[in-house]
Amino acid sequence: MLEKELDEKVENPESEVAEDVEETTSNEDSVEEKAEGNEASDLDTLKSTCKELNDKYVRLQAEFQNFKKRTEKEKAGLYKFANERLFVDLLPLMDNMERALESSESTSDGIVEGLKMIKKSLDEIFKKNDVVAIEAIGQEFDPELHHAVMSDESDDHESEHVIEEFQKGYKLNDKVIRHSMVKVSK
Repeated sequence: MLEKELDEKVENPESEVAEDVEETTSNEDSVEEKAEGNEASDLDTLKSTCKELNDKYVRLQAEFQNFKKRTEKEKAGLYKFANERLFVDLLPLMDNMERALESSESTSDGIVEGLKMIKKSLDEIFKKNDVVAIEAIGQEFDPELHHAVMSDESDDHESEHVIEEFQKGYKLNDKVIRHSMVKVSK
């Protein structure tokens, strides 16, 4: 049997070459198909990776913008309320100045005039820095602005209205830095 095969190969060497060419051609076709398939899958992978990276970039950019806005807002808040502690410490000085002026209304010497000028200077400093007194007497009681220390029956005032103020309250840029101590009508 081997001899027969050898004889056929010797007699027809082109047929063996043709078979090898066909086999090589079919292998090349399958390699090209695989390469095209790999290129397509590689392209899809690259596209998806690019899309993911772009999404990450856009999200990072948005987070950075939010961070900048939040930082600017915090910074503005710091500037706006930086003086709060100073004015809280100055409020007792203002209270004592007002008490001194009330007790010396009947006299008219140089000390009273000096106290009035100091009080006027303090008022200007408070106004320049947006520190304002809270209006209390005659106003409806508001727990965000007033601290009720007493209540009393009153025919002259409506119920739940401030009838007397014991200590002035103040706001700094619309933030209450001290509540008004008041008496409220029942």
